[in-house]
Amino acid sequence: MIGGRGRLFKSTKTGYVQRHVVVNESHVMRKLFYMGLEPYEGRYTLQLQDWSERAFKRRGIDYVVVPGTTIDNTKAIQVGQVLDAHGRSYFAMSQMMNLVQMMRNGEVTGEDVVFFEDMFQPGMESLPYIMDQIPAEQRPQVWIRCLAQAVDPDDFVHVWGMGKWMSLYEEMCNEFVTGVLASNEEMVAHMKIANWKAPLYNVSGLAFDKTEVQERVNDVLKSWDQRENRVVFTARFDQEKQPDFYMDMIEEWYATPGTPEVEFAILQGGPLRSNNPKYIERARKMEKRGQLKIYENLKKDEYYNIVNNSKVLFNCALQDWTSNTVSEADALGCNVLFPAYRSFPEIFANCYERMYIPWSINDAMNKLEKLLLVPHKDVGKISNWTSSTIDRYIDIMSGDGEQWRRDDNRYRDHVAVNKY
Repeated sequence: MIGGRGRLFKSTKTGYVQRHVVVNESHVMRKLFYMGLEPYEGRYTLQLQDWSERAFKRRGIDYVVVPGTTIDNTKAIQVGQVLDAHGRSYFAMSQMMNLVQMMRNGEVTGEDVVFFEDMFQPGMESLPYIMDQIPAEQRPQVWIRCLAQAVDPDDFVHVWGMGKWMSLYEEMCNEFVTGVLASNEEMVAHMKIANWKAPLYNVSGLAFDKTEVQERVNDVLKSWDQRENRVVFTARFDQEKQPDFYMDMIEEWYATPGTPEVEFAILQGGPLRSNNPKYIERARKMEKRGQLKIYENLKKDEYYNIVNNSKVLFNCALQDWTSNTVSEADALGCNVLFPAYRSFPEIFANCYERMYIPWSINDAMNKLEKLLLVPHKDVGKISNWTSSTIDRYIDIMSGDGEQWRRDDNRYRDHVAVNKY
């Protein structure tokens, strides 16, 4: 019985007794308790639950969406960066209260799986406290998705000085979870360096649903010659996303004779915000000079229609783990240009035509000029792959995805394999 009986061993990192549930490959998951994220209209979280539920229904999974309460009705980030500082805590803790009530009522058993969309779930510390005191047959599997946090030296937690306590939080997760779903091999490498002992799996992508995204533009993808000669930057405007590199490249583009006329744009789901105010000041000045156009407060349908009418999505992030933006653009027939850095060689299957040398403006400009001419021959393949990411989650949590487990240190070997 999965979730019922744990394997005890000594953690070399903490000295504590560590419990990880033994995964039985023949196990059939009775029920999945889904711990989603609070809905933000300008972020992917509003769609994430829909994408997941579509996959659960298609796979015949018996599931329960554990509800949470939002702190207000704005569905927007007010304080913080990735998620709202108050809203994440409020929603997650209300969710945990509901999960704990379900456990108390006997609705959750040792044959079930509790899946957290994000490892950072305020209130999660209650789970090992409870599970260490209840009968083994009542302990569910607990799976978490790692999106970054303190294992990543470029994550925003280090910008804000939160790295130390976040590392301790991660140690707590490492002590009791059944397994961790990482999004790429490079993240697995970081977690190995951080001495994670919980079973690690690389699902090689973020949750995505290509069909749902294409439905947002009424399944009408613009042909190449119908598209604006537009380059879009869609990442958060924070320093770990390197918006200054994008602006440096734009200025170099305008200073270089013979470059074609292009609309360089920034797309944001809310007002233009940054953890470094100088980026906003610079972007506003460039907008006044006519070098840059800023689209703010976009709803998802508006965002998708602009991408569907653009030729290249440009990224220059220091920290971006197989970004959803690459899947969205690829699904909408837009070329993508990313740095050959971190997770991107894996997700791009080492396609050098769509990756530039990190921090090289010349190489980025040369690649960009070519990608403005014609759609790349492999447009659509990345989004095809990431559209099966949730299926890989399900396979792993059901005991059928051991090929994605990474127990040794040969994780980078997998990056060399062309998935497409």
